[in-house]
Amino acid sequence: MKTLVCQLTLAGLFLLAAGGASAGVTVTYNQPENFADLPFTTWEREDVMKGISEHFDKLGKALPPGQDIRIEVLDIDLAGREYPARSAGREIRVLRGHADWPRMHLRYWLEQDGRVIKSGEEQLSDMAYLDRTNRYFEGEQLRYEKQMINDWWGKTIGPVKR
Repeated sequence: MKTLVCQLTLAGLFLLAAGGASAGVTVTYNQPENFADLPFTTWEREDVMKGISEHFDKLGKALPPGQDIRIEVLDIDLAGREYPARSAGREIRVLRGHADWPRMHLRYWLEQDGRVIKSGEEQLSDMAYLDRTNRYFEGEQLRYEKQMINDWWGKTIGPVKR
């Protein structure tokens, strides 16, 4: 019995050490049903949040060992506006470049070995989203939001790897 307890304790210590050595990203969404602009249907809304979370995860892979970041998304306003489509049965997002630029409100906590080294609340936006070069393909989901997130990440957290 004593040997089993020692082995479990040792295994737990190894897990803690391994967790501290790898970068991690945690993204949460605070009341997404109240966000300014997310698709109406549940599955489309979840698809957008999943896409944004995966993008933050991808960026987080460049964090140095021992660093983790927690991001709480407070609001999202996607690029363009949704209009009902008569034949498709779902909304169509139209991008015009007027007052329809992407925006995101978030809080973040960057930690080094469990200690907060940087934190803040940010209002991300990209008013010129249609007028500048975008590194994402034309048909890629959330391409303007991803570029906006990359800009913020590069200025606030660290370099964005291509």
